Amino acid sequence: MNALRRPTTVVNALLVLLIVSAGLWSWTLLRDASKTTGANASGARTVNVAQGTVTRTASADGTVASAATASATFTTPGTVTAIKVKVGDKVGAGALLARVDPTGAERDLELARAGLAAAEDAMARAEEAGTDTGPAADAVTGAELAVDEAEAAVAGTRLTAPAAGTVVAVNGSLGGPSATGEDGFVDLADLNRLQITAAYPEAAATELAEGQSATVTWNALHGAETTGEVTAIAPAATGESGVAAYGVTVSLPDPPAGAKPGQTVKVAVVTGNVENAVTVDSAAVTSTGDGKTVTVVDSAGKRETRQVRVGLEGDGTCQIIAGLAPGERVVLPATTALRYE
Repeated sequence: MNALRRPTTVVNALLVLLIVSAGLWSWTLLRDASKTTGANASGARTVNVAQGTVTRTASADGTVASAATASATFTTPGTVTAIKVKVGDKVGAGALLARVDPTGAERDLELARAGLAAAEDAMARAEEAGTDTGPAADAVTGAELAVDEAEAAVAGTRLTAPAAGTVVAVNGSLGGPSATGEDGFVDLADLNRLQITAAYPEAAATELAEGQSATVTWNALHGAETTGEVTAIAPAATGESGVAAYGVTVSLPDPPAGAKPGQTVKVAVVTGNVENAVTVDSAAVTSTGDGKTVTVVDSAGKRETRQVRVGLEGDGTCQIIAGLAPGERVVLPATTALRYE
């Protein structure tokens, strides 16, 4: 019987050890959690008053665009007979992009030149005859203008690049008309010079200014992030359904690999920044009729409502000008999610 009892005794002892170990492990976790953000001795969730940087940003969705674009449009109407480029081609300034049928323009040029020759002959005859050359001189001037216009029309049958860049759109087709409505026949963009365009709501736009730093995060490029600077803010608002928004342009001096026009990004412009500040979780600060207060709790769980002076209200944290010191702990509202420091 003694032999049979020994295994049972050993098993019971092991179970007791496991229960005690589990209890110690749970107590350790709770103790460590209470050192950051969590429940203190009174059961309230608290957070440390710290010292660091408070930053406020204004965020919006944005789109990558070229900082230098150009559209090439035919100046002479006609039927397109040749398209020399396709989307993605890189071209230099003056490169031939497309042509329209020059037959009509060349015929008009021949007629204009013939008219100029006739006017010059009439001028010469008037001079030889010693008659009034005024009308003949006017005719020569008009004929010269006609030749200039006809030459420009012939040149306009050739569409050339107004600047160097990459072809991003060909809006016409072979055999179709040279006119493409409001769009250029060929659109060019400098893909080496990119920028961000974003629309900020009225409330956020009032805090924006040229020269402010911005963080740009790509939606499609995993982990891609870079910094830029606000370079322009639209003077007038646009928007639909009564919601005012202001266009904002952000420079992109160092775009990440794979950045292209048309990609969507998140833009966070720094509108306020204070370093070496006394900071506290914004959720711990309560607005009252007289100002702002926090609830301070000591190690014994005793609470004290204290008025504080708040400086910059940042993204999740507030700058405390007076009323708190680093190391103190303040109570978080019951509905606030835990935020570990």
